[in-house]
This record gives sequence, C-alpha cells and structure tokens, in this order.
Amino acid sequence: MRARLEAEAVLIASDLGLGISIEPVGHFDPVVFDPELVKVVRNAAQGLGYSHMDIVSGAGHDACWINRVVPTVMIMCPCVDGLSHNEAEDISKEWAAAGTDVLLHSVLEVAGVVA
Repeated sequence: MRARLEAEAVLIASDLGLGISIEPVGHFDPVVFDPELVKVVRNAAQGLGYSHMDIVSGAGHDACWINRVVPTVMIMCPCVDGLSHNEAEDISKEWAAAGTDVLLHSVLEVAGVVA
C-alpha cells in the first residue's frame, strides 16, 4: 500500500509540475497478538451477538509494546465515520458498552469464572 501511495503521489506532483520528497516519520510494524486471547475475545463478541472482525493495526498502541513481554490482546470499538486517532474521533455509548461487555466476558473467561 505504501509503494502505491508513494507512486501516486509522484504522479500527482508531476501532473502539477511539482517535485516531491517523501520522508517517513513514524512506522510501526503490525503486531500479532496472543492467538488464545484473540480467540477468547472473538468468542465473547460472537457469544454476545456483536459483529466482529480481525483487524491489523500498526498504530503503536501501548499493547503492542506490552505484547513483547506478556500475552496481550486488544478490543477495538468502531468510531463514528471510521475516524480513529484523530481529534474528531467519536464513539457512541452503545459501541462503548459493547466493547466493555466483550472485555468483561473475556476477563471472566480467562479467569475461569465462566466457561
């Protein structure tokens, strides 16, 4: 995707008679989280009737670093208009409640309180 974006940027700049220089200022490789914890979260979402999908995030969340030393997983909630990591980011109360519901059921599962 990056190569395509850079190629398109060069073409657009050329069409406008401009030069372009691209300098990456931050990059985080996508992180693979603990497969068992991912399964627990997925099963909790499914069992509660919430839509769910596996996604890849390279945003550099704290969990990406914690994942290096302990099993880790993330629960992502949808944002209004898909905006994330942006000052306009917003989430509905229902989406936040669904995320915390999945978190609660996941923690109880890992703790062995529910099967």
